Amino acid sequence: MHKRGLFNPKRDLGEAAEATNSIRKGSEMTKRIGYLLVKDIFRDLGPQEREEVERSFSETTFRRGEVIYTPEEEILFLLKRGVVQLYRLTREGEKRVIDTLGPGTIFGEMPLIGQGMYGTFAQAVEDCTLGTIECAALERLLLQRPTIALRIVEGVGKRLSEAESLLEDITFKSVPARLASLLLRLMKEQGPIIAGYTHQALADTIGTYRETTTSTLGLFKRRGLIRIGRKRLQILDVEVLREIAEK
Repeated sequence: MHKRGLFNPKRDLGEAAEATNSIRKGSEMTKRIGYLLVKDIFRDLGPQEREEVERSFSETTFRRGEVIYTPEEEILFLLKRGVVQLYRLTREGEKRVIDTLGPGTIFGEMPLIGQGMYGTFAQAVEDCTLGTIECAALERLLLQRPTIALRIVEGVGKRLSEAESLLEDITFKSVPARLASLLLRLMKEQGPIIAGYTHQALADTIGTYRETTTSTLGLFKRRGLIRIGRKRLQILDVEVLREIAEK
């Protein structure tokens, strides 16, 4: 058995490849879609005003597996029901998941403020109901309701800050610290039960391999920090996860 300090070609080359993979995925992070949350964008509106705004969106349904959005389109989506996966295609045609979105999420093209999908596809992970609005109609809505425009700008700034933090984590933190940070962020959005994320989606988000993520999740489970189900994670010990995230 090799000691940690000795040269081990298989181990060291594997770690080098993973480090390179992390940096590459991290650089992609700055180009990816910045999605927004309804609760943030519409928080200044009363129930009646919010209902009027949501009527500006045409309702559309998509079956599981259907592609909702391709890079050629210019449209904004409001996810009302279901789960949507965002992905990009590599030069080799490989599908690379970059995010998984749940109900209450707004995503798509907002050229008025320079927000775009940047070559990203969107696909229904399960049957979905979405509101859609074209860019011209969105611009009219924002001119009529400048408060919403302000909240969208705030939301984009928040997502950019999160992307920068995640890029910093990928560059400087260990995989357990990255994963703990991600779980804590998702908990803020979804609550203690996080749904819709496969191990591959989590791995792509923190810039590592699925096997490494699965192993780390298993470690968290054995320590009693989380409970794992099918595409569901339950946070059991927030304080210890915060300690790990800071390492």
